[in-house]
Amino acid sequence: MPETGPEWVVEDGVGETRALLIDGDTVLAAKLRWPGEFYRGQELTAKLVSKRGARGTAMTAEGRELLVDRLPREVSEGSELALVVTRAALAERGRYKLPSARVASQPTPVADPIETGKRVHRFPPGMWEEVWQAASSGEVTFDGGSLLFAVTPAMTLVDIDGARDSRSLALAATGPLARSLGEFDLGGSIGIDFPTLEAKADRKAVDTAMGEALGDWPHERTAMNGFGFVQLVARLEGPSLLHRFATSRVGMAARMALRRAEMVDGAGVTLLTVHPALKAKLRPEWLSEVERRTGRPLRIETDPGLAIEAAAAQIVGHE
Repeated sequence: MPETGPEWVVEDGVGETRALLIDGDTVLAAKLRWPGEFYRGQELTAKLVSKRGARGTAMTAEGRELLVDRLPREVSEGSELALVVTRAALAERGRYKLPSARVASQPTPVADPIETGKRVHRFPPGMWEEVWQAASSGEVTFDGGSLLFAVTPAMTLVDIDGARDSRSLALAATGPLARSLGEFDLGGSIGIDFPTLEAKADRKAVDTAMGEALGDWPHERTAMNGFGFVQLVARLEGPSLLHRFATSRVGMAARMALRRAEMVDGAGVTLLTVHPALKAKLRPEWLSEVERRTGRPLRIETDPGLAIEAAAAQIVGHE
C-alpha cells in the first residue's frame, strides 16, 4: 500500500471524543474533548455584559460566560457579538479560567482535527491506552532515562532523570520530549529541567537537538541556562491531557472505564467493576449509551481495592 503520511483519526466515545494523529504505528499527537466544551476556532454569538477598555465579558443565550479581548472601541455593553473562541476553559487547582474569545469580524478558519479527522469505530489496538496511561502516570520512559511531568498553575514542568551521563541523557531526552508534547496536547508555558551541563558546548548541542526535534511544533524557546533549564512557550488552546488528569482524574477514569466496557466482546452481560468513587461519575445516559452500542445489559459493581484508573470489564452469563 502507498504511504499516506500522518492522519488524524477520531473515535466518538461515551462522554468524550478522542483524536490521534497517527503515522503508521506511531502516535504523533492526541486531542480530547468533552461534550459541551468550547474549543478554539468555534464560532458563536454572545452578548457583551461588561467592558473595561479592550477587554470584557460576554454571555451566551444559555448563560455561559466568556472573556473577550481586542474589543473595538465602538462596541458597547449590551451589544450582540459574533465571536470566535481562542482558548477553551481551564480548570486549575483552586480556580477556574473562563474560555477566551475575540470578535469574529474577519473569521479565520482554524483546523479542528476532531471535526475534520477520519471517523473510526475503534483506534488501532493499544494506541489510546498507551497515551492515556502515560498521561495518567505523568511519566515517559526512554532508553536510560525518564521524563517526569508535573502540572502547576504557572506552567507545566518536566524533570529529566536517568542513569546516563548528563550530556548523553539530555540529548537522548529531546526526541521523547518532543513526542510527548504532541501526545499530551501541551501548550502554554513549559519548563524543562535538564541535567546541569557545565560546558557551553554541551548546552549548545542540546539546544541544537531541541531545535531539530521541535522543528514542526510552533513555539518560542529560551536557550539552556547554566542550571540546565529551558522554557518553551506555545499557543495554549485548552486543557492538555495532563491538565485533565490533574483536575479531573476521576472524570478521566470514568470515561476510560466506559471505553473498556464498550470494547469487550462477547454475548451475555457486561460486568464493569470500578472503584466506588467512580460509580457516582457514571451518568445514567452514559450507561444507557454503552448498552445501546454493545447490545448487552451493563452491570456495575464496586471494589474499593481497585485503583481509580484500574476499572475492569468482562462478559458474564445472562441475567
